Amino acid sequence: MPTVTAQYVQKDIFRIVSQVARERGVRAFVIGGYVRDCFLGRPCNDIDIVVEGSGIDFAQAVGEKTGKTVSYFKNFGTAMLHYEGDEIEFVGARKESYRRESRNPIVENGTLRDDQLRRDFTINAMAFSLQEDDYGALVDPFGGIKDLAAGIIRTPLDPDTTYSDDPLRMLRAVRFATKLSTPEQTFTIVPESIESMRRMAPRMEILSRERIAEELNKMLLCPRPSMAFYLMDEAGLLQGILPQISALKGVETIDGRGHKDIFTHTLAVLDNVAAVSDNLWLRWAALLHDVGKAVVKKYDPRLGWTFHGHDVVGSKMVPKIFASLKLPLDDKLKYVKKLVWLHMRPIALVDDEVTDSAVRRMLFDAGDDIDDLMTLAGADITSKNPVKVARIRANFELVKQKLVEVEEKDALRNFKNPISGDYIMEVYGIEPCNTIGQLKDVIKEAILEGEIGNNFEEADALMRKLAPEFGLTQCK
Repeated sequence: MPTVTAQYVQKDIFRIVSQVARERGVRAFVIGGYVRDCFLGRPCNDIDIVVEGSGIDFAQAVGEKTGKTVSYFKNFGTAMLHYEGDEIEFVGARKESYRRESRNPIVENGTLRDDQLRRDFTINAMAFSLQEDDYGALVDPFGGIKDLAAGIIRTPLDPDTTYSDDPLRMLRAVRFATKLSTPEQTFTIVPESIESMRRMAPRMEILSRERIAEELNKMLLCPRPSMAFYLMDEAGLLQGILPQISALKGVETIDGRGHKDIFTHTLAVLDNVAAVSDNLWLRWAALLHDVGKAVVKKYDPRLGWTFHGHDVVGSKMVPKIFASLKLPLDDKLKYVKKLVWLHMRPIALVDDEVTDSAVRRMLFDAGDDIDDLMTLAGADITSKNPVKVARIRANFELVKQKLVEVEEKDALRNFKNPISGDYIMEVYGIEPCNTIGQLKDVIKEAILEGEIGNNFEEADALMRKLAPEFGLTQCK
């Protein structure tokens, strides 16, 4: 008899798994994210198969039946193969118990219900049967299908138990609420779970920073990542993970003069960037672009609230933040640090006369990242005053136009001094010394100021003109 879920289980791999299960006398089920996403109408190529028996032995049998190579992960008791564009992971049904000091469970063989009980949320505990007698039937002991329809993130067990056993589930709750929300439906974490998170927040200390960073990256890649940070703040998790962002919260008022909530502004900028770019590291730059403001914030009776130098201070904070989360300390760090340092530069040009010299310097400093810098700067234009926003955006368009003109004329995106140190040493017969760097700097400044063009001929002529002032005498 056809089932409600029949349309979701008409895959060749499921028929093969069902056949292997019958031949081996075991029960097998599709479980987790694939089932959830089927009901949401979302594509999913990651399929989890749970077997009441050995997942590794079962995967080997499926591999022999399909002729596909199976990868084994014996430490985790799992195996995986690829079939017709899907990644299929096999695991034996199990029950878990935890020790207080660790998130690594003690694992025993179990039934499907045991396996569903250990799942993080009701919407991730649903399963499709692959048995011949009830093929495609939904196995949903905790009402996951109702929670999915209502947009609810809820744990199968008491949330204190679920989150204490594995504190990473608190971040997963935040991520799923953020990831699954759409303009048509917002997913919410049930109040008792939020309250539990506040109690269980200290348990986050047992997690590796790498696992936390992995969840943060997934949150940042959601369509509206701000939701994750509001939820982490509400649940009392943000302070322990990113205290530098938590420090941006609140509005301070002196003499009736306040400043805008930097936390809210930061998340608005993050969403603005997310709307136009999937670049994870650009989104990190958006999240951290004003991180220095909490450090440099001062009140001046004449000027009101000031945040002088927050761009420089913020850029210096980025390496420590990355290191604390075990994020890459390579070019990705340099990229984020650079954008935080430069994020005010395009807007500063909006307020001043847009000179070729200023644009050249911005191009020189930003290099290949100039387009991302302009994206970040454009996203940073936020205000409750629509007239102000319209004025700044109009001027910002002038900056972008000037940027194109200067770049076409001066080719400064990847500036390389036309005069090399080796050339200076060859012309003047000198060894490496500070004078070479000083002369190159003067030539670079002349190009950036527009005094000479960005070409070898004009740079060489200026070098020869200035050489006597540096005590250099041509030897050839």
